[in-house]
Amino acid sequence: MTNQIEKHLQDYQTHAHDLFEEFLEFLRIPSVSTDEAHQADILRAANFLASKLAVIGLEKVEVFPTARHPIVYGEKIVDLKQPTILIYGHYDVQPPDPIDSWESPPFKPEVRGDYLYARGASDMKGQIWAAISALQSIYHTAEIPINIKFLIEGEEEIGSPSLEGFLDSHRNMLACDIVLNPDAGMLAPDKPTIIYALRGLAYFELRVYGPKADLHSGVFGGVVANPANVLSKVIAKMHDDQGKVTLPGFYDQVREITEKEHADLSKIGMDDNFFKAVTGVPALGGDTEFSPIERVGARPTLDVNGLYAGFIDKGAKTVIPAYAMAKVSTRLVPDQDPEKIHECLRAFLQENVPDTVRWELDYLSGAPAYIAEGQAPGISLFIDALQQTWGVKPLRKREGGSIPVATSMKNALGVDSIITGFGLPDDQIHSPNERLHLPTHRKGVEALIRFFLSFE
Repeated sequence: MTNQIEKHLQDYQTHAHDLFEEFLEFLRIPSVSTDEAHQADILRAANFLASKLAVIGLEKVEVFPTARHPIVYGEKIVDLKQPTILIYGHYDVQPPDPIDSWESPPFKPEVRGDYLYARGASDMKGQIWAAISALQSIYHTAEIPINIKFLIEGEEEIGSPSLEGFLDSHRNMLACDIVLNPDAGMLAPDKPTIIYALRGLAYFELRVYGPKADLHSGVFGGVVANPANVLSKVIAKMHDDQGKVTLPGFYDQVREITEKEHADLSKIGMDDNFFKAVTGVPALGGDTEFSPIERVGARPTLDVNGLYAGFIDKGAKTVIPAYAMAKVSTRLVPDQDPEKIHECLRAFLQENVPDTVRWELDYLSGAPAYIAEGQAPGISLFIDALQQTWGVKPLRKREGGSIPVATSMKNALGVDSIITGFGLPDDQIHSPNERLHLPTHRKGVEALIRFFLSFE
């Protein structure tokens, strides 16, 4: 087996340049799912992936239309008596704004040192490409006695509105023994990581309305409530001085951290200095009752993701804005219900918004948290593959972000996911200058080759 693995690792090295050039072509497609202006680009990305899956040897490849953006499916079934691995991915990316903050154009990939800079390089086109590269390196010269399926969606960055319906209506097609989801990351280049829990999400848009149009702040200031002032005050009330969320009932369903989990998480080393180094902040915020790694993985949060009101261009314009808007997200932990959080926020607004303005709250998306209650199928083999590649035992941690498909697949297919990935904490995903650490990416491909061959 060792000779077989080395043979396929060498094949990857031989074809690495060509694979990388194709990866750059994939990154040049601005597949921004939230912007309808990029609909043609979304379709181009889906068709690009479908073509590539066919080229590497998958025998049934199809692009399924949905109400929004298509889902790419591919499979190679060699023996129904053997295990089937379903690999999840998403080809859509976040908007690149603000463009002026990019050091190179977001959809013109550029290598600088050990990093590849482009929107989607890490989240998650690079992770999809690692799996494709590994399988191409195997299928190029051999067959493996496992069945492979891919499900790659185009709506993850907008909450995956079509995915649950697709899972429910295609259960037989997607049936599998193992789910591999590489939409996460590692703690450091020398610390391969397995994720066993993810936070959920409830996302809102809050609008506060005042006058029927912008008003002169000199003529009307003092008699008309300013929606921006009101919104700012309401947002400030959403946390107390210790960083706790003040929405009534917000913590009622939170699953507490056990003593063992507290001890295990404390060994990982993600302390104040780690987060300050990664983020560049002078000091950390949040609820100091819990350690930093617990605050980002095992505790719920509420954050303002965007604010808008009045005149925001350069210069001065003295107005009382007609309305103010905030995008508000909550990250949720196991047992919290997004619908209950919606009720908590609505009750808070009813209590705290004055009658000098009116308000509207839109619940844009929500998904519960995910936690693997036991060992995900296939995870021992995957841990071995990571350990052989990096020479160290992988770490297990909670992830602060949300991957709703993990819960959806568990509910629809009855399988816990192996959640991993080869991105790093400072990849600047969702931000300008997103990047991928190429040495870590290449080792990720090697680990996946070892994993897929471990079933022989």
